[in-house]
Amino acid sequence: MVRPSIRLSQPLRARRVPKNVSRQQRFASNTPGGSGAEKAQDALATAQKYAGEAVAVGKKFLGPLGEKAGNLLGSYRQPIVYNLSVARELLKQVYVAERLQPPTSLSTFTNAYSLIWSRASNPTYWRELFKSGDWVKVGIYGLEAYGIYKIGEIIGRRSLVGYSVQ
Repeated sequence: MVRPSIRLSQPLRARRVPKNVSRQQRFASNTPGGSGAEKAQDALATAQKYAGEAVAVGKKFLGPLGEKAGNLLGSYRQPIVYNLSVARELLKQVYVAERLQPPTSLSTFTNAYSLIWSRASNPTYWRELFKSGDWVKVGIYGLEAYGIYKIGEIIGRRSLVGYSVQ
């Protein structure tokens, strides 16, 4: 493989910084609102508190089976519980930051479904959909929705075929 050679028209020089510009850099340790180490200690304390609560809830929910599973983990138990609680807190932050919560106002909900209904009941929308070829996209979306519904049904009834009759 031949590498192309790069020629510079002018030699590279160090860029001069004007004297009136401050060269101070900000690091995590000198950010306002406390040091990074203090924040990390606070986060660790919070995570340990939640981990202790999770273990208590797990013991109460699983009973002797949970205790036996905890004993089988041995010394790995604490790091696993800690990592799970940190992951939970991280997922909470992502949930809020990405605005994944359900709509807060009823108008958002009604606007979305009124748009869907107006399109579905309009014959010109369907004609235009078939002319442009976008009916394939709408069909795939419908198929995905149906598949997700069926998977939810299978999980809900815990059976691949039919409901358990007792």
